[in-house]
Amino acid sequence: MASPDGFPDASADDASRFVRVSGLVVDEVTATTLRGHADLGGDHLTAWGTVHGGVYASIVESAGGAGAGFAVADRGQIAVGVHNGTDFLRASTGGRVHVTAEALFQGRSQQLWDVVISQSESGKVLARGQLRLQNVPRPDPGPHH
Repeated sequence: MASPDGFPDASADDASRFVRVSGLVVDEVTATTLRGHADLGGDHLTAWGTVHGGVYASIVESAGGAGAGFAVADRGQIAVGVHNGTDFLRASTGGRVHVTAEALFQGRSQQLWDVVISQSESGKVLARGQLRLQNVPRPDPGPHH
């Protein structure tokens, strides 16, 4: 789903290379939830053949940020991550993962989102993170955009 609000989605035509490689595809987003998936493979693995923890941390950042940004877009704001605490629970060699993000708190100036990444095949949770975000005015894109 390409987003007019510009949130990270690997399937968007204008996604950065980083976002494309991280693999998160947003399937559904509301002001309080986000559902998505990613197909993880060779580009996401460590030298030992398991998915790199940074991939999970990036997905937590992207999913929580996308949901939080969607929640404040109508106020002319964006949400920027100020703390990402991601726990890596199980090793995986790749495959499709499901991503679920839910708002735990949404205030005037900050939000807290919980993101769960689970293996599609088994349903087992691979990583879980909380992302705290600051709501800030949307920057002027300027002449370069």
